[in-house]
Amino acid sequence: MDVSMTMWVATIGVLIALIVADFFIGGRKPHEVSLKEAGIWTAVWVALAVLFGGFLWWHSGGEPAGEFFAGYITEKSLSVDNLFVFILIMGKFAVPRIYQQRVLMFGVIIALVLRAIFIAGGAALVSQFSWVFFIFGAFLIWTAWKLIKEARADEEDEEFEENRLLKSITRRFPATEDYRGTKLIVREHGRRLITPMLIVMLAIGTTDVLFALDSIPAIFGLTQDPYIVFTANAFALMGLRQLYFLIGGLLKKLVHLSYGLSVILGFIGVKLVLHAAHEAGATWAPEIGIPVSLAVIVLVLAVTTVTSLMASKKQQQEAEREKLDA
Repeated sequence: MDVSMTMWVATIGVLIALIVADFFIGGRKPHEVSLKEAGIWTAVWVALAVLFGGFLWWHSGGEPAGEFFAGYITEKSLSVDNLFVFILIMGKFAVPRIYQQRVLMFGVIIALVLRAIFIAGGAALVSQFSWVFFIFGAFLIWTAWKLIKEARADEEDEEFEENRLLKSITRRFPATEDYRGTKLIVREHGRRLITPMLIVMLAIGTTDVLFALDSIPAIFGLTQDPYIVFTANAFALMGLRQLYFLIGGLLKKLVHLSYGLSVILGFIGVKLVLHAAHEAGATWAPEIGIPVSLAVIVLVLAVTTVTSLMASKKQQQEAEREKLDA
């Protein structure tokens, strides 16, 4: 897809305008987000993503639009897994509910900036070295296997561990013990102190980088167009805050989510390896098209959701039966 500098600038400008509008309309005043508000804003962000996909279809044809939708759905499904960790972070730092949406908003912005850097680096590697697809593919297959092992382990007592950056910041910069509204830095007794609000924002943003290590190679397995990779990530991330409040209570019911994500990552990993082999001249290696990829991703997510809800309902019934027997 041929994207001019003007289109890049216009796209980034529109995305910034949407973020600013989101902040002033729904996130400027700290408050507890209701399910109704979260549902409306989630629908708005999904509709905007669909409209953008329609724009790509009108501007460049069906193939780029298909790549965007496949990338968007993949990134959105992978970002749902992020929400588990976000819940752990919110709990560890005891973030008051009225401040959680502010934390998520700026945490997601930090994550988007860091992902843009990752995407630029990945695009540079892909354009210069086709063998990078072998590495990306192998990494995704390994990640898929790791997800299956973690799902089987069924670790319910998981806790959030601060990364090195956060540990370094909390050691070097003095912080207040409690929240000071939405302030990030305060001055007390003649010295500057950071607040837990700043620390938890950095925690959300930098932790997302770990998820980008598998999500960025995954979307490069669906498209090598940096513009589509960036916009799919942007739309998936920008609706993540509302999704947190909408399905936060339902996450525990998605008991098979890790299995579904592992299948998707494994499929894309194999797709990347086959693509790399094809680029290297292996005539036996087939190219898996976007329609097939999109169908596989949607089917896996649908099956995973249905089986998860069925399993959760069965577990709840068994728990209620045990209470009655007791």
